[in-house]
Amino acid sequence: MTEDVRYARFMERIERGEKIEATDWMPDEYRHLLIKLIHMHAVSEIMGAYPEKEWVPKAPTLRRKLAIMAKVQDEMGHGQLLLRVAEDLAAPLGKTREDLVEDVYKSRVKFHNVFHMEAKTWADAGVIGWLVDGAAIINQAALLETSYAPYARVLKRICAEESFHMQHGENIILALAMGTEEQKQMLQDALNYWWESLLFFFGPKEVTPAAERMLHYRIRTKTNEELRQKFLDKYVPRIWSIGLTIPDPHLRYDEEKKEWVYTEPDWEKFGRIVRYNEGPKSKERMELRRTAHEGQRWVREAMIRSRMATAAV
Repeated sequence: MTEDVRYARFMERIERGEKIEATDWMPDEYRHLLIKLIHMHAVSEIMGAYPEKEWVPKAPTLRRKLAIMAKVQDEMGHGQLLLRVAEDLAAPLGKTREDLVEDVYKSRVKFHNVFHMEAKTWADAGVIGWLVDGAAIINQAALLETSYAPYARVLKRICAEESFHMQHGENIILALAMGTEEQKQMLQDALNYWWESLLFFFGPKEVTPAAERMLHYRIRTKTNEELRQKFLDKYVPRIWSIGLTIPDPHLRYDEEKKEWVYTEPDWEKFGRIVRYNEGPKSKERMELRRTAHEGQRWVREAMIRSRMATAAV
């Protein structure tokens, strides 16, 4: 079979809504797009644990401490599950899991802008759980329809667990919203700090060439703006309902167009944060990841040698 015939049959499967397995033939472009998306997703899950990890020793009660610790463990687990999926795709290209992890602190892979930011107060931890994880669920739920079966299967589990994370964050937010004036102000300050980052989270309005190809292959089925509008639909009324003010005087719902009008985030500023790791906590968290990975290398090597020795027997 020629490459052209293979490609045509592959696209027929995509258009019929079939799922592609890791062992199926796929175009190189499809493989590379998947690796880029899933690798960034995996890294973002791992790096996303750091802002809340900082609050494990500072959580206000034992119950809160246990809950946020469980959430951090879940996020790291999500990263490992996604790395397995990326590893299978990258293996034919000669790339290992070690390479995929090292890419983080060697600045060879991006991660979401929100995880470069600082969680200064307990309200920040709540906003991350409620709104950042809420945004992630909207993004990931749309990816459940992806054409790549291993990714869809992992996302099913991740989305289920992320819904608990969102409820955990919502519980923190509601407790603060019904608290003292100082707590309410702390919550408003946190929303002011995170709002622009949340809008940027979904990516640029325009459909980039890479995004267009992902839509072509049904790796993604929604545009960035469709997902951002869905987030605004869901969360703007909820934010207003607990007495918070969204820090955007131009935010309104256009009844004629059936969409939200909002002040666009500073695309250049947040773009630089993601591309060049120039966020408030970028360097510190990348160094923590490097230290963790390099410091535990001997454990991974010992386990590999143990497995090899057992197999030889």
